[in-house]
Amino acid sequence: MKNIIEKQSAKEVVLAFVDALNGEDFKTAGTYLTKDMTFKGVLGSRDGAEAYMKDMEHMKLKYKVKKSVAEKDDVCLIYDLTMSGTTLLGYGWYHVEDGKISSLNVMFDPRPILEKANKN
Repeated sequence: MKNIIEKQSAKEVVLAFVDALNGEDFKTAGTYLTKDMTFKGVLGSRDGAEAYMKDMEHMKLKYKVKKSVAEKDDVCLIYDLTMSGTTLLGYGWYHVEDGKISSLNVMFDPRPILEKANKN
């Protein structure tokens, strides 16, 4: 019997990436990204996996996935995102190419985080 290695689906890649971030295993999380991945969000953007992962190591975000939807190489997650002790409802649109995340666009209401930062 042949030993068949199955390629991870885009959804499996994204969920494994988020799981690694939640576990603060940033080295593993980085293996799920293309070197030239792009990130766009409400608080800024980053070009390249290295710049993005530096932010993730500093911010130590936590995700509680509520829903995941996949269509071919695109995955959308709806999650509770905990950032700086504040939990917000957020959405992430991940695009996967050749088993790695090549782009991520996120959306959430940043006002509670900005208000908290202004008080400090």
